[in-house]
Amino acid sequence: MLLTADTNTRCMRLGPMTWPMAIGKAGAIAASKKREGDGKTPLGRYRLECLYYRPDRLVLPNVPLAHHAISARLGWCDDPSAKAYNQLVHKPFSASHEDLVRQDQLYDGLIVLSHNRWPAVPGYGSAIFLHIAKHDKGELTPTQGCLALRRSDFLAMLALLTPHMEISIV
Repeated sequence: MLLTADTNTRCMRLGPMTWPMAIGKAGAIAASKKREGDGKTPLGRYRLECLYYRPDRLVLPNVPLAHHAISARLGWCDDPSAKAYNQLVHKPFSASHEDLVRQDQLYDGLIVLSHNRWPAVPGYGSAIFLHIAKHDKGELTPTQGCLALRRSDFLAMLALLTPHMEISIV
């Protein structure tokens, strides 16, 4: 089964299930045209590499995807000039990076997508995740380029994943 993220309808589908989702604030773009900081979601087909989660905030269902607890020492490098660009890093880390421990709920659970990973091409976009959405009065808030689901939908989706699943962003 394939997880599908439709950027036109802003819906994610898996089998018979459909969930509203947020995409990048600047819309979607062909993966080859994705650039660091453009606020666009890259179109394409990607592996769901692994799940990171906050065990102090999220109780995981049985998940067949490799999963790791997030600690305060973890970050994700978003500096195109760094050797660790688009990789998990351990803090302290001198180059620009996102902290994976956040005050908001966005990274209470996140799945790393394989966009621009092996190898990471500097400037072609980093930290493309499927994570928990921020919302305002029920409306999902656009992301910086990631895909995002409501917390309850994220957990429901996790329970339906299978090993080696991929996502198609169309």
